[in-house]
Amino acid sequence: MRAVIQRVNSASVTADAGESGAIGAGLAILVGITGKDGPPEVTYLAEKVLNMRLFPLPGEMTGFERSALEVGAEVLLVSQFTLYASTRKGRRPGFSDAAPGEIASPLFESVVAEFRKSGLKVATGVFGAHMHLRLENDGPVTIVLDSDERFQPRG
Repeated sequence: MRAVIQRVNSASVTADAGESGAIGAGLAILVGITGKDGPPEVTYLAEKVLNMRLFPLPGEMTGFERSALEVGAEVLLVSQFTLYASTRKGRRPGFSDAAPGEIASPLFESVVAEFRKSGLKVATGVFGAHMHLRLENDGPVTIVLDSDERFQPRG
């Protein structure tokens, strides 16, 4: 499972039927799911993101001292299969590493449920829909998290 985590002042996502989710200050998170992902990756992603120190101390503009849980951040989760794009061959990206919708959709819903357990405000996009994402970065702070990396030694 991959996530692109962005600290934002605000973010919203609009699908074909109109706005489906919006947040104030917090985290906008794009989530990519592969066929080998399951409940352990869901738990890892949620716990890691919720506890990662991505926010400054009160009154500070910069720094990485407090977590989303500590600051009461809002969270926008958007599924994005293109995080598993392969560009190894040719000029057109391939997406065979991304989980098909019937596997990815329930896993994405599990990710959403895990974040909601935190008590933070959680908004989402519409799974499988064409969406438009608007956000105002804060920092900017952008972190890429890959659940496979949890097994690699720190270097």
